[in-house]
Amino acid sequence: MAERLFLRLDDDPLHGPESGVPAGTLRAVPVSAALQAHVSHILLYRETFAAGHEVRERVLPDGAVRLVFNLGDAPSAGDGAGLPVEAIGASAAPVVVRMRDTVEGISVTLRPGAAAALLGLPAGEVAGQAIHLDELWQGDAAELLARMAEAPDDAARAVLLQSVLERRLLDGRGTAHHAAMHAARLISESGGRKPLRDVAAAVGVGERRLQQLFHAHVGLSPRAWARLARLHDCLRALRLQSAPAWADVAVESGFYDQSHLVNEFRALCGVTPTEFMGHAISGSSKTPG
Repeated sequence: MAERLFLRLDDDPLHGPESGVPAGTLRAVPVSAALQAHVSHILLYRETFAAGHEVRERVLPDGAVRLVFNLGDAPSAGDGAGLPVEAIGASAAPVVVRMRDTVEGISVTLRPGAAAALLGLPAGEVAGQAIHLDELWQGDAAELLARMAEAPDDAARAVLLQSVLERRLLDGRGTAHHAAMHAARLISESGGRKPLRDVAAAVGVGERRLQQLFHAHVGLSPRAWARLARLHDCLRALRLQSAPAWADVAVESGFYDQSHLVNEFRALCGVTPTEFMGHAISGSSKTPG
């Protein structure tokens, strides 16, 4: 079965040019001022597939925690069925999602360190998992989904969703961890190159404490977050090259050598660099950047 790619980097408005998502499938929702410190982006999605046809999409990791509200047929990962409302924990591994019939909903991507403020528990409690959001929201998620389904249009759904998220922030069920947020930002901005001891010093903690903060409030180790940051920097560089010299790409992106680059692509993307470029060319030929 053919497999398409989905990639979104922090500075992509909707998705990366490598993605095989058809044009018009995704739309961005402006994040309200009250949520901007906790939510990096909100996406509306809608796509219909031919009857009896299943599409597999390889989603490359960004390390974020997400809230997903499915108004159509919920996509599924692995052998299990998809969930109507779910909290998807941070992960540094790719996920192959199966989609069929009509897929429709809203995805909310949280900033690193912000999960506790909107979920009521730290990101580490849901790391690497997809769980029904009502396990955390005590029935409020299913109620919100029902109200969104009855709303007249996407704009009304987005307003309703953000008002509920804003209310949860005001209710104070949990708070964002600003030291973890700052540390994650420093690592990302350096493309994973900033030594962890320097990151720890910059946020006023020791390295051991930095490890604890990341596991609890980001849902990954700081080294895993740095690996993703380095990969993402490499992926940005590849967008500027049609025929990359992999040994040069490896050194310029902060890998030890070409072998290290290949191993990281396999671990974090589930494909080799050459296979990734094949996906990228296929995706960009069908989808505007």
